[in-house]
Amino acid sequence: MSIETILLTVKRDDDDRLDRLTEEAIELATATGARVIATHAFASQSDVNEALSQLEGADGTPSDVARRLEAVRRVTEALEAAGVDYGVEGVVGDPGDAVAGLANRVGADRVFVGGRERSPTGKAVFGSTAQQIILSSPCPVTFVREE
Repeated sequence: MSIETILLTVKRDDDDRLDRLTEEAIELATATGARVIATHAFASQSDVNEALSQLEGADGTPSDVARRLEAVRRVTEALEAAGVDYGVEGVVGDPGDAVAGLANRVGADRVFVGGRERSPTGKAVFGSTAQQIILSSPCPVTFVREE
């Protein structure tokens, strides 16, 4: 199976694992020549608007707002420095569903997602976006957890 498109999820609270998540995606993209799509999921349009209010010069589309988020900029700078072809997509909706839907639309061959280890009770009570992506994604998912 060839890997042409990698979807790399970027959350605002990924600070502890963002570098490792990005490094893993770069390693696979470099080895396969794949394009990486960095994505950030906004839970609602009001989240997009809130982020937009803190940015200058953004056009208001979810992708443009995502492109300007600090965490996404860190990822794209690393991708660019590594010479990896990339794009940025912002999506709106339930993060698990929105990311899995984007993976379907772009024909992703692999999804990278970060998360923290949680107890089974914690997952049952609070849910897990990463778990939802793993279960709903149309392709293999690489889970990168906090060290």
